[in-house]
Amino acid sequence: MLSHPRSSLRQVTSSTDVVDNSDRTPPADAEVVIDLRNVTRSYHLGETTVTALSNANLVVTAGEFVVVLGPSGCGKTTLLNMIGALDIPTSGEVTVAGERITGASRRDLFRYRRRTVSFVFQTFNLFPALTAGENVQFAIDVARQDAAGPTAAEVLGEVGLGERVDHFPHQLSGGEQQRVAIARALATGNPVLLADEPTGELDFRTGVAILELLRRQAQAGTTVIMVTHNREISRAADRVIELSSGEIVSDAPPAGGRVEIDTLHW
Repeated sequence: MLSHPRSSLRQVTSSTDVVDNSDRTPPADAEVVIDLRNVTRSYHLGETTVTALSNANLVVTAGEFVVVLGPSGCGKTTLLNMIGALDIPTSGEVTVAGERITGASRRDLFRYRRRTVSFVFQTFNLFPALTAGENVQFAIDVARQDAAGPTAAEVLGEVGLGERVDHFPHQLSGGEQQRVAIARALATGNPVLLADEPTGELDFRTGVAILELLRRQAQAGTTVIMVTHNREISRAADRVIELSSGEIVSDAPPAGGRVEIDTLHW
């Protein structure tokens, strides 16, 4: 298994003002990994204020596979950026793996992004001058403090790119570049994995394989938050967070219950 979560987590609790979240109270022995309290993110465009995320309250525990669902512009990526400390809230508090991210120093935020969260970006963000193997190895070198865990070649093999270790990004298709980005995130072994449309550039068969890989990470204890606009994919999640106009409007298991990934069609 690729993931090996290592953070010492503390328990926190939260509620949401937009949806009735009483059934989301974690079990007493659950490790609460993500806690957002009344998080709002607004931007000023001239005299206009645009609210990308409004009063978001969210609690996620270790090993949950959560899909954040909604149309373009609803606040999905903003929510992910709040958790990943790529952006800071206008108001509210963000706590991840026992660390209060809101108000943290630049040094602490750098350490947090290196040791706690891993990202799969829509735009891949691969280093063009590094091979696939070197891109993954870079993430390993930055995140790990020891030699434990799989090698870059082993992780690339897990995403079906064992024969592409020495290829540069420009020698790979869009789908292959996406899989390198996913491998890079998985290789860190960080306890939180944030994936922004990780199957968007993939064909159906490969997309299913990646979803199965993410599911295995969650089963091993990694907290996986995946953003998508594909409602069919959300059926395989433990929990679906729906956003509309920057607000969390629904937080529940998939309608009809979670299904096996190999039964999905899109």
